[in-house]
Amino acid sequence: MQILTADYVKPDVAEVFVESLKNTGFGVLKNHPIPFELICDVYQEWENFFKSDEKFQYLYDKEKQDGYFPYLTENAKDSEQKDLKEFYHYYAWGKYPSHMSNKTRLLRDQMSLLASELLQWIQQLTPDVIKSKFSTPLPNMIYNSPKTLMRILYYPPLTGSEHKNAVRAAAHEDIDLLTLLPAATATGLQVKDSQNHWHDVESDPGTIIINAGDMLQMCSDYYYCSTTHQVINPIDESAKKPRLSMPLFLHPKDEVILSTKHTAKSYLKERLQELGLV
Repeated sequence: MQILTADYVKPDVAEVFVESLKNTGFGVLKNHPIPFELICDVYQEWENFFKSDEKFQYLYDKEKQDGYFPYLTENAKDSEQKDLKEFYHYYAWGKYPSHMSNKTRLLRDQMSLLASELLQWIQQLTPDVIKSKFSTPLPNMIYNSPKTLMRILYYPPLTGSEHKNAVRAAAHEDIDLLTLLPAATATGLQVKDSQNHWHDVESDPGTIIINAGDMLQMCSDYYYCSTTHQVINPIDESAKKPRLSMPLFLHPKDEVILSTKHTAKSYLKERLQELGLV
């Protein structure tokens, strides 16, 4: 499995990115317009947040799904063990830590602009026969969508007392249309190929990893694949260090039709129930 790295400043960036997404479900973008310093600052602010007791003032709302989700809250679909993580759901309309700077909001806005551009590339380079299956053009699906989610994840250092089968993030596919993930603070992300072999995804500082979600797979009638991925547990000295990541999940508006069976709203509800979050 060869996940391609597309260079944002080169003229073939759209073609390279969409080719990689089509063939692997993943693509990597370098030299993108989001400042690396901003990403680092946001990671530092959230690491401080997760290490404080302030987080318990922002416990998540089961109906709205925004706020802080404590350690061992979520399990992957069909997994019996909870993932070794805690996380915060930040929506543009949702609760936001009062002592946090505006940098997370700024980063989310910049990532959303980039996401719209990526969807335009996919829309333009998708064959007409596949494009005709979209109920509306891909960029329109997320335009002003209140469901687009920035999830800030904190994987604490391992203590050795964890369940033997528990991992930081068990094998899963993303629910959404497209996911943008600035390089995490540590390695661990792996993707699975069609022969069920796992491959490490390079986490080079300054890059953004993008992957197709179930909703893109569904509305494209499996032309784009929602590739299984996981975050494995570190070993040796690395196990003593935390890991942070902050994907932006592009969720269409509720009424967007994905297939004859599902709208964006009905599919999201089904998956959240499988994850144990509602």
